[in-house]
Amino acid sequence: MKKAREKKFTQLTPARAIVGYYLVAVSVSVLLLSLPAAHKEGVKVSFLDTLFTAVSAVSVTGLTVVDLSETYSTLGIFILIFVLQLGAFGVMSLGTFLWLLFGKKIGLKSRKLIMVDQNQGNLSGLVYLIKEILKIVIGIELTGAAVLGVYFLNYFDTWTEAFYHGLFAAVSATTNAGFDITGASLIPFADDYFVQFIVIILITLGAIGFPVLVEVKAFLSRKKTNMRFRFSLFTKVTTVTFASLLIFGIIMIFVLEFQHFFSDVSWHKAFFYSFFQSASSRSAGLATLDISEFSSSTLLVMGSLMFIGASPSSVGGGIRTTTFAIVILFLFHFARGNRSIKIFKREIHDVDISKALAVMILAVFMCFAAIVILSITEKGHSLLEIVFEVCSAFGTVGYSMGITPDLSTIGKFIIMSLMFIGRIGLLSFLFMIGGTEKKTNYHYPKERIIIG
Repeated sequence: MKKAREKKFTQLTPARAIVGYYLVAVSVSVLLLSLPAAHKEGVKVSFLDTLFTAVSAVSVTGLTVVDLSETYSTLGIFILIFVLQLGAFGVMSLGTFLWLLFGKKIGLKSRKLIMVDQNQGNLSGLVYLIKEILKIVIGIELTGAAVLGVYFLNYFDTWTEAFYHGLFAAVSATTNAGFDITGASLIPFADDYFVQFIVIILITLGAIGFPVLVEVKAFLSRKKTNMRFRFSLFTKVTTVTFASLLIFGIIMIFVLEFQHFFSDVSWHKAFFYSFFQSASSRSAGLATLDISEFSSSTLLVMGSLMFIGASPSSVGGGIRTTTFAIVILFLFHFARGNRSIKIFKREIHDVDISKALAVMILAVFMCFAAIVILSITEKGHSLLEIVFEVCSAFGTVGYSMGITPDLSTIGKFIIMSLMFIGRIGLLSFLFMIGGTEKKTNYHYPKERIIIG
């Protein structure tokens, strides 16, 4: 019986196996967060709320139905840090790292799982990629923790407390988790531009995509190897799209709130408010103000940024930047009568265009269905609050207009599902449903149909 179960598991498609591994990660996280020592004295958390926190941590979202600072002990916070690393790097990435530590050979099946987990297109160079990702991201987190820890000596009485908050803030920002242990996100640092700037850098490095960081590192060290270097099309499209969306968010938030929320603040504070919220809206979910004070138009803009999310092979969710870029490019070229997409002296593969359109269509349908269900189950909240919550969960952002703790049981399961799917990625979700790819050896006669 046991051998039969093992054989059945090994026959799973990589996408289904990855989903299974993430479900195991959630289960382990629930067990760890349920430990009595993980809670503050006298605090009890229901199983559903612990499950919600575990899913939010594994998906590095940051939506929570409990106040972390009042619920979890120091041990509980360090457990959360561990779970955030698990969610940010990916189950297979950390598993590969452990296998390499013990000298285990990475086989073909494991490489296929890594490929799906990191959303890569081929098997070559995967182990090298994982090694580089771990070295770069851990280096970023430790550097951020050191910088913030030293700076937080201005805010906290002891160095242990300062570095404790610095470590959690650095990990939360780099993993784009959006969790905080201040009880008020980054609102206490609303006037501290240094803290905001460091956090923005950490958020960007976590969300721009691991392959981009690896290529930048290779570019900076190219003099040592004396080799010619060319950035990939993925890095070029990702970076341009990421920067464009960041600038778009800054301008829109600044303009829309100029006569509203920013009417009584200085221009530089209004700029940093816009800058930080635009960067954080993509995946992080940290805030330097009460976002519920924003106008409806600004919240809708932030909702669209959350829906797009971060870059592929990063810590973020959403449809991802490359999907958005390809869809926009497809519409532009199609309107001009072009059947192919050419950019940066390269032509985008038809398969990638099909994937981008499939991801966009599925994301719209899935979020629409979630909004409809929540509008029925959460009657005490406005449609704008529900749309914002859905976009935040799907983009694994963590922003909320304050309705998360009030969600019904059905509402919590809907939001948990969106967070989970947002973390594993829509392509993995699609392939999990579809199963193995089947090649047909025949074709029917083609016939045109009227469109539009």
